[in-house]
Amino acid sequence: MSPLPIETPRLRIRPFVTDDWPAIHEYTSDATTMTYIDDGAITEERTRQFVSDNLGDAARHFAVELTAEDRLIGHFSFHPWYAPRIYEIGWVFHPGYHGHGYATEGARALLRHGFESLNVHRIIATCQPQNPASRRVMEKLGMQREAHFRQCIERPDGTWWDEYLYAILADEWRDGGGG
Repeated sequence: MSPLPIETPRLRIRPFVTDDWPAIHEYTSDATTMTYIDDGAITEERTRQFVSDNLGDAARHFAVELTAEDRLIGHFSFHPWYAPRIYEIGWVFHPGYHGHGYATEGARALLRHGFESLNVHRIIATCQPQNPASRRVMEKLGMQREAHFRQCIERPDGTWWDEYLYAILADEWRDGGGG
């Protein structure tokens, strides 16, 4: 996905570099932060592997820096989904930076990039019904809830999660849904 970095008034979305792993591990090792991520909290080894797997052209995840602090505060997933011109977006942020609109600001920039530079037709995002913060971000972006999948994801502890699927189309974006 190029061109990166993508700048917003407060953020820089950029490719990972190998030295990002400690900042990423600071929040991905936290069980509360990772409550709604399939794998839950991850080890230092898995964090290093996550960063390594997302270097270069095959990257599906991208660092988010708060430019005023020159600090990595989270990451976005943004990648092709299951069909041509359809992408998926997702986000995880350090808990010290929740509630400041960073996810919405960065996601809006990625949607703009997808629709205006990559010629994407549709962008989807998912969340669990118990995650109102992610639902609010999706709705602020102009995404519409299209589905409620019941007990569709099995967690490592054997419980089942429901999942909401949200999406926005290029026409909706151009008509002001995400602007």
